[in-house]
Amino acid sequence: MNSVVQIIEPEGILDGTKTAEFQQQVEQSVESGVHTILVDFQKVTFMDSSGLGALVKALKTVKAADVQFYLCSINEQIKMLFELTSMDEYFTILSDREEFKQKLNS
Repeated sequence: MNSVVQIIEPEGILDGTKTAEFQQQVEQSVESGVHTILVDFQKVTFMDSSGLGALVKALKTVKAADVQFYLCSINEQIKMLFELTSMDEYFTILSDREEFKQKLNS
């Protein structure tokens, strides 16, 4: 992985117990000067409203730093949470890392 792209891979349940760690990873990535952050949800089994709040805060952080922010590999529960809250309109959600690589190369 080069310094231009940072991949963050949360695991398990993304709830209030893990949001501080997640936000810290995003902030450290931005401070290190990355241009693009991908959050890969492959290993996340469930996300609640505090997890969604952490993503919104992360989105504000990266936008302020002019960093591109992508999500990929979200499961059906997380997809439904995004759709019910209309947050899918604010995030770029890709199907998987392969689609992310294609997006970077285009």
